[in-house]
Amino acid sequence: MVLASCNQNGKNAIKTESNKPEQFNEPTNKVVLRSEIEWEKLNPARGDQSPQAGTIWGDRNGTEPTGFLAKFTDGFSSPPHIHNVSYGAVVIKGSIHNDDPNAENMWMHAGSFWTQPAVEPHITSAGGEENIALVEIDQGPYLVKAVDDAYDQGERPLNIDASNIVWLGSDKSTWIDPKSDAQLSFLWENKESQGIYLKLPASFVGKLESKGSVLHAVVIQGELMYVLPQTQEQKLLDAGSYFSSTGKSIHTISNDTQQDVVVYL
Repeated sequence: MVLASCNQNGKNAIKTESNKPEQFNEPTNKVVLRSEIEWEKLNPARGDQSPQAGTIWGDRNGTEPTGFLAKFTDGFSSPPHIHNVSYGAVVIKGSIHNDDPNAENMWMHAGSFWTQPAVEPHITSAGGEENIALVEIDQGPYLVKAVDDAYDQGERPLNIDASNIVWLGSDKSTWIDPKSDAQLSFLWENKESQGIYLKLPASFVGKLESKGSVLHAVVIQGELMYVLPQTQEQKLLDAGSYFSSTGKSIHTISNDTQQDVVVYL
């Protein structure tokens, strides 16, 4: 089993537990399928040229932490621009390039991860039949601004291709049950939270236990079977679908396919 608990600073963490997971009487588990996400223009000022955005949690026009899907048409390329906030992003489908306006195209595919510092000029391009990325911000609103307002605030961008992700198994991390073939990759960490990839092999069956204040999870690759504890209803989560909880919770998950499933936590 792969279980999640909370360490002393309140972050969700995956670790080994030898005892049976605690049962919670009032589960807060929530599921949002990608087919249920409502789409709108990411940058209304660009009209029909704007990418589409589908909020999963939070409010990108508000001030709270937010996660949303961004969808780009094949051949899309933005003009050079900046954002007022830094963000991290994960490619879910297609091919996406995000870099300095003068950089050569470096196409990132599903499972790739990048960060974009606030007020740093960049362009974003897409080249695939369907191009979708998860975008995550610590604080909104998420705004698009002209490069005239750019300046160097000391943060540097990061682009990690999916082929360069470093995976840790139970032999390298005590966060994974020794009987499990699941793997982890640590992407980022700050004082309040962290971002982790979880890879579940074919035929995986297990539970994810969370004791943090909130858990957000988005399927990045493959199809994940999820059991809602409130009703015992099974939900098939494809890439771009989401599950979450607040406080103590248990997530019963399985991979019924013959392909790996990757989840961003």
